[in-house]
Amino acid sequence: MTVYIALLRAVNLGSYNKVAMAELRAFVTGLGMKDAQTVVQSGNVVFRRDTAPTGRLETLLEAAAGNQLGLVTDFFVRTAREWREIIAANPFPAEAKSDPSHLVVMPLKKAPDAGALSALRGAISGREVVHTRGREAYFVYPDGIGPSKLTTALIERKLGTRGTARNWNTVLKLGALAEAGPSSKD
Repeated sequence: MTVYIALLRAVNLGSYNKVAMAELRAFVTGLGMKDAQTVVQSGNVVFRRDTAPTGRLETLLEAAAGNQLGLVTDFFVRTAREWREIIAANPFPAEAKSDPSHLVVMPLKKAPDAGALSALRGAISGREVVHTRGREAYFVYPDGIGPSKLTTALIERKLGTRGTARNWNTVLKLGALAEAGPSSKD
């Protein structure tokens, strides 16, 4: 069996797209996934299942979430191995140590091309910095995420793809859980 990490986009933001983590675990388990565990309330679940392409799992989870939970959202699925590579490829190691809550990784539906990355960099009006690697974008928000004009909407518009962001602390928690292997305990 392969360990997967699934991230839900834009859940539990105020009254929008509410889903309890116990409900999310039960939902994933009901689809045949094993040992589902969640990390924080923003829609992160680690589970085991027979090996399948991550794109196929995203499609399955998105359709089932709409049908079973009334939840219309994107899922971003990566294997534990891909997650290790995401962590290892971090282009901002100093920020990861000194200010991990302002370092963000955004898994994307598809890899942006160089022109899209240039367009995004050109749209940045603050001190934020961005790098991409495949289907991931890494951002540093030195002045904080809340006041930044580098929003998810702007990022998605310029990169031409959808994504969901997690700060470095959450990235590492998910990585640790994936490495340990989820268990039936939560």
